[in-house]
Amino acid sequence: MKEKKSDIQPWETVDTEYLIQRPWLTARRDTLRMPDGKIVPEYYVLEYPTWVNIIAVTADERFVLVRQYRHALGIVEYELCAGTMDEADASPLEAAKRELLEETGYAGGEWTEFATLSANPTSMNNLNYTFIAKGVEKVSAQHLDETEEITVHLFTKDELLDLLRRDEMKQSLMVAPLWRYIAENHLL
Repeated sequence: MKEKKSDIQPWETVDTEYLIQRPWLTARRDTLRMPDGKIVPEYYVLEYPTWVNIIAVTADERFVLVRQYRHALGIVEYELCAGTMDEADASPLEAAKRELLEETGYAGGEWTEFATLSANPTSMNNLNYTFIAKGVEKVSAQHLDETEEITVHLFTKDELLDLLRRDEMKQSLMVAPLWRYIAENHLL
């Protein structure tokens, strides 16, 4: 498929005002100029750090998931191990390896970058990198932050499929890569 040259141009940022800047929430209001000269006086953007998540699979083909409370929805759910890239992380891959070890105690294996997604490119400025880690092993205990309460669970392929089919995972940036992984690896 040949890509056509786009006639759509980026908008120009004329002014930016930060409304809130906190460790886990930064919101700004931009004034924009469209290519035709029209002014958009209020465009809101949420700024977040780079996010990472990991499809971690043990040598015996079990998927490493975590379970934790998610306050915005008021639910406890299974998820992929995930987190944010810190200033000390050299790359999203290094952040993913650190998060897997901290949250689950699993490490090692062969790592591949699998997907780069945006939660909402209309109003959020960050990307989420999904990595596949095959052949991970339990190497230590968890090293959780004081506000983390996370349990670690191993799922077979069939158990993971049942979880997804029952719609028991709500995090779209995790569900989409998992379904892609399942499709590409013919796990259905």
